[in-house]
Formats: sequence, C-alpha cells, structure tokens
Amino acid sequence: MFEPVSKTKREIPVLPLRGAFVFPGMIVPLQVGREKSVLALDEAAGSERLIMLANQRDISKDQPLPEDLHDDGSVAVIRQITRESNGSVRAVVEGLSRGHIVGYVQREPYLRALVEESSEDPEQSPENEALVRSIMHQYEQFVRMSKKLPPEALASVVTNESPGRLADTIAAYLLPKHEDKQRVLGIVPVKARLEAVTEILAREMELMELEKRINVRVRKQMEKSQKEYYLREQIKAIQKELGDRDEKGTESEQFRNQVLALGLPKDLEEKALREVDRLEKMPPMVAEAVVVRNYLEWICSLPWNVETKDRLDIQTAERILDEDHYGLTKVKERIIEYLSIRQLVKQMKGPILCFVGPPGVGKTSLAKSIARALDRKFVRISLGGVRDEAEIRGHRRTYVGALPGRILQGMRTAGSKNPVFLMDEVDKMSYDFRGDPASALLEVLDPEQNSTFSDHYLEMPFDLSRVMVITTANTAHTIPRPLLDRMEVIYISGYTEEEKVKIAQKFLVPKQLKEHGLEAGHLEFSERAIRSIIGLYTRESGVRNLEREIASVCRKNARDIVRGERKHIKITPGNLGKYLGVPRFRTGVAEKESAVGVALGVAVTDVGGDVMPVEVTVMKGKGSLILTGKLGEVMRESAQAGISYIRSRADVLGIDEAFHEKEDIHIHIPEGGIPKDGPSAGITMATAVVSALTGRPVRHDVAMTGEITLRGRVLPVGGIKEKVLAAHRAGVKSIVVPADNRKDIEEVPAKVLRALRVSYVDHMDQVLDVALDDEMEAGKELSVPPSFANPEQGTGAGKPATNH
Repeated sequence: MFEPVSKTKREIPVLPLRGAFVFPGMIVPLQVGREKSVLALDEAAGSERLIMLANQRDISKDQPLPEDLHDDGSVAVIRQITRESNGSVRAVVEGLSRGHIVGYVQREPYLRALVEESSEDPEQSPENEALVRSIMHQYEQFVRMSKKLPPEALASVVTNESPGRLADTIAAYLLPKHEDKQRVLGIVPVKARLEAVTEILAREMELMELEKRINVRVRKQMEKSQKEYYLREQIKAIQKELGDRDEKGTESEQFRNQVLALGLPKDLEEKALREVDRLEKMPPMVAEAVVVRNYLEWICSLPWNVETKDRLDIQTAERILDEDHYGLTKVKERIIEYLSIRQLVKQMKGPILCFVGPPGVGKTSLAKSIARALDRKFVRISLGGVRDEAEIRGHRRTYVGALPGRILQGMRTAGSKNPVFLMDEVDKMSYDFRGDPASALLEVLDPEQNSTFSDHYLEMPFDLSRVMVITTANTAHTIPRPLLDRMEVIYISGYTEEEKVKIAQKFLVPKQLKEHGLEAGHLEFSERAIRSIIGLYTRESGVRNLEREIASVCRKNARDIVRGERKHIKITPGNLGKYLGVPRFRTGVAEKESAVGVALGVAVTDVGGDVMPVEVTVMKGKGSLILTGKLGEVMRESAQAGISYIRSRADVLGIDEAFHEKEDIHIHIPEGGIPKDGPSAGITMATAVVSALTGRPVRHDVAMTGEITLRGRVLPVGGIKEKVLAAHRAGVKSIVVPADNRKDIEEVPAKVLRALRVSYVDHMDQVLDVALDDEMEAGKELSVPPSFANPEQGTGAGKPATNH
C-alpha cells in the first residue's frame, strides 16, 4: 500500500457544498450564493487562492454550522471568479489534494479551519496494477449493462494512468449515491480507495442485474397477455368454423348483426361494419375501443327504418283536438288538411309548422295534441338560451365525451323516424364564438335538405323528411329570416273572453278540482265569476294566470271544506274578492254621454284588445300642437298628419282657416304611464280634434280604428279581431273600421257581430259623418268628460302597454 509521503497543515477558508463533489485533479464550476460562502471565496481569492471544499451532511440547511459539515473534503485552488448581477458568484475551482479539517478557528463572518492536506506517492505497485485491471474490467461491464451511460464514458476513464486518479474519476462520474462519493473522498491510501470503488461497482452491477431480470419478467408477462389475446381470437375462429360458438356471440358479432339488421344503405352499412372490424381488432380496455363502442351503440339505437303508422281517421283526429283545446280553428284546420293529403299521398314529407303567439295560449300543449291525434311519438327540445352549434349538430368524435346533437338524441328517444318533433322557444336562440345554432337548424327545417341531415358525431346522413317538425315562438321578428322562410307560420293571436270562459268551464275548473281533491259538488264557479276573474284579475292572451287564480280559489275553499265549515261553495262576483283580494285590473268602458273633443279608439295590447279614449282641448295660443300620454314617434306623426288634413279641409268642415295661428291644440291619451305607439289611432285623434274645433260632440257609443293620410284616406290596420272584441266588451254599439279590413271581420265571432254595427270607411269624411253628432254645443265649450275609470273595477294599476 502506498502511504502519503507528506502531510501539511494550514488555515484556509471553508466553502460548504450541497452535493457537489470535487476530487483532486478535477476542475469544476461552482455557483455560490450564500453570503458566508461569498465572503469565504473573497477571502481566499485575496490571499493564497486556496479554499477547503466540505460537503454538508444535510443539504437542506441554508446556514450550515461546523458540525453540519463532513471533516473530509478537498483542498482546491480558485482559478476564476465571476460576479453575477443578482449578487451571486460563479467560481471555477481545481482540486489539488485531499484535506481533513482538524478544527475550526473562525465561524463568523465565514468559516475558517485548520486543514491537514495529504498527497500520495505517484509510484505504482503490482498489487495496485492488478486492482486497476479488475476495476477497468468491471467498469466496461457496467457501461455495457447501463443504458444511461454512453459508450464514450469508457474512453474518458481508460486515459487515466494514475490508479488514484482512476478511482477518483470513476467515483465522481459513476457512483449515484452521495454517501459512496463521500466515502471514497475520505480514503487517502490508493489501494484502499481502489478496493472501495471495486466493492461499490460490484454492488451496483448486482442491482442492475436484478433490475434487468425484473424488466425481462414484466416484458414476458406483456407478451403473454398479447399471446393469449391472439390465441383467444384463433379459438373463436376455430369455434366459428366448427359451429360450436355460443348463440350470444361476442360483442363485435352482436354489433355486426345489429348493423346488418338495420337495413342501412350499402355505403353506410360498409362504414358501420368497418367500425365493427376496428373494434374487433382492439384490446377491450383501450381508450379508443370505448369511443368506437359508443359510436356503434348510437348507430344501432337510431330508428333508421322504424316508422309508426299514422292514424288517418279525420273524425277521430278532430275529436282529439277538440277534447284538448277550445278554439284555435286555423291550427286544427291545418292538421286536418295534412291528414287528408296523407290519405291521398302515401309518401309525403313532414310539414314544418311554426306556432307564433303570446305565452300561455297553448302552443306546446297543441303540439302534444297533434302527436296524439296522429298516433305518433312526441319529442320536445327547448332551444331557449342555446348558443352552441354543437347542441344541434353534435361534437366530433375527436373530443372527449362527444355526443350527437339534440336532434339525433330526440330521434333516439322517439324510437321512430316520423315523430312529432317540437322545438320550443325557437326565437330565443343566441350565438357566440361556438357558432350559430340558428344556422345549423336551416338544414333540419328545410324539406329539401333534411332527408340527408348530417350530424358531426355520426358523420352519416340521417333522414328527417318524415318528421313533423313544430316550432314555437312568442314573436316572429326575432327569428332569423332564412330560418323563418323555411317554416309555415301560424299565428295564434290569443283567446277572446268568450273562449277563455269556455276553456275555464271545460278544462281549467275540472282540472283544478281534481288536482285539489275536490268534487263538483264541493265547489261551483258561476259564469259571471269566471268573467270577473278574466277581466279584473288577469290580463293575458293565454290562460296561465287564469288557471292560477282558479287554483287559488280552490286552495282556499279546500281549507274550509277540510275544517268542516262548509260543504258546498258557489263562487260569484260578489264573494270573489274574499278569495282573490282587491281587483288588480280594470277594463275600459265606453262614455255614458257624448262629449266634445273626446273620441273612443281601440288598441291592441300584449294581452288582447282594449278601448282607448282620446281627449283634445283647444286653447288660445300661437298654433302649437301638444301631445301627451307617452306617445311613440309613429303616433305623433299620425297626429300631425291629422292636423294637416284638417287644415286642408277647414272651409268644408266649418273651421276658421287660421286656427293653427290663433289656437293651441293639446291631444292627450289617458294613462300616460303606459307607452303607446302605432298608426291606427290616426282617425281617432283627427275626429277628436275636429270635434273640439267645431264644437260638435263625438257619439259616445262609437269606437274607431284606422290610419289617416294627408289626403284624408283611411288605410287598413292590424288586430281587427282583438279591437272589435274590446269594443264589444266596453259596451260600444258601433265601430268604424277601414274598408280594406272587411276580410278581417270574418274572424270575429258571429255573436259579437250581431251586437255591433260595423261601418266600413275609406275616407275621413265618412268617419266624421258616422262619429259626430249634428247638434253643436253652445259656445263651442268642451264638456268635461266623465271619468273612464270604473270605481268598482280597481285603480287601473298594471294595465299593459298598447300597440295600435
């Protein structure tokens, strides 16, 4: 054994290291950031440039004490120091010799110790040469076994001629554990160092052999699983040839049989069978197999050729529609027309209907009745708030959790290719960065395209031409024009008072009695009570609130019946306030007496029609026109057009031609908190102005509607049915309507027409002949009109906005 030939002691700064080992003869860059370490480097650089490198026992400590450092390390010389911008120092050091800390002579501001340096004799012995050969042989085997070391690592060791340097090099670059490196660093004799490295290498090679055997065993297990899979497939093939297969068969065979039974077109069938083949070749637990399995399940669950038989009995369909809904003549006629054509034409494309009307008029329930009348399956999807195109066309299979769109989901739910498909709230769709669902619906609602509807998930054309699609909307103007063009729009304007009474008597009252556990003998609604609920407690086109009020009456009476206080209760207008409280609305009524400057118009509101008095007063002034009552721009222009007409006809009407210079005209429409707009009050305002200027009273039992032009022509307006019903409800005896609206009067019930005198006019002169009394009031003084409010019918709070 070669012992060190000399040992020297000196005091030098100590630099603690965190797992970075510097052996003698090695040049290593170090990044130093701790304040004490930087000071130690500065001190060493300013003197002999020697420093003691000692490793920490625990590398997690930021401020190590002397007892936290190993005593054995390396004495190194500082070759280069570079200061970084962040305050740290980058130093390049070269190991000179092994060092042993005898004791610390300074702890602050940096560590300084008395170090004993050891140097070895460079001479070699036969024993060390034998150890070198042994360690080289081991190292070659280690490099070949290890997949982490490149072959070039062997060449860097072979060039070392010194046995001690060889042991240090192998320890520095090869040994994975810090404990082993520190152990080698602390051994000064070369022979002992070589023996330690040989022992550590042998141990590492044993670990590598064990790891290799484990890897081989795992690989064999994987190969065994694959082998078993192929053997199982061969067994299946052999059993199939021998006819010994189980009747149920494998999953892929079940899918194959289901696909063949669907009766798909040849190209679609081939595509589906290709997916079955893919599934058959995949291991069962592969993620892609789950995707293919779900795809095949969707294909096999869709009704490609399943179709229900329509009930073509027209009488039965009429009976069912009448059982479920009262009125709605146009809709029922359209369904009967469809059934009649179906009897004549066997193959007919399903119609695309769009029910447009206010809430509560029975659009959704009407679609259910249509499905029941046709004996078809019924599917409903709500499009309100939908803003993603994938909701209609589905997601592509590349996405995780992809599904078909709502259309194919609905078809799967229906289980037939000709259901009644209701798309509710089609006017409330929106769009954003995910696409426009309304554009995706174009293909669904186009009879020329929906026979080959393509879903992104399915990627196979699906026939929707036999589906009867019904859409509902509250307003048609919010539906995109291309979408609206593909639908047959049927407007449901709302129920009249008579229709509401019949609906309540036939449907709502029996339904609520049943739901509240009451019998007909317990509770009875008189017709007048129902009319009072309609007029005083609900203002709607539909019957939802009417049903709620009837339910409220049933609840309160159920309480009295359960207590045993009463056994039979009859609801009348007199006791209605006991159950429903103070009336919330009032209905307009006609004037009791004719008055100057007051004309009665009729308007259409969101909840039906209503009468609308127009008041005009004339004052001395400079010809100003004052309009009040929260009037819209169109209504203001109608008033100005009426004034211009009166000025042009002043001499004929017996009015001072200079009235527009001497008198101010104030037009007011009461209930000024309610917005009003539209051109149909034009003749009403003009009549009231003529009355105020001439002093001729307007007949109190005449109501009117129509648009006026500068030449005095009366143009047609909308909502005639609702307006005539409102006039009849207000007690009016005569109503003036434009001659071009004669065709709209046919929609008014005959019972109402028998109680009204309808005057058709096409010029303003005819309106004045009908509306104005011949007698002129003395002094042309405008009589104060009586109040339009009925004291027995509330305060008028909650009256809806008007649209003339």
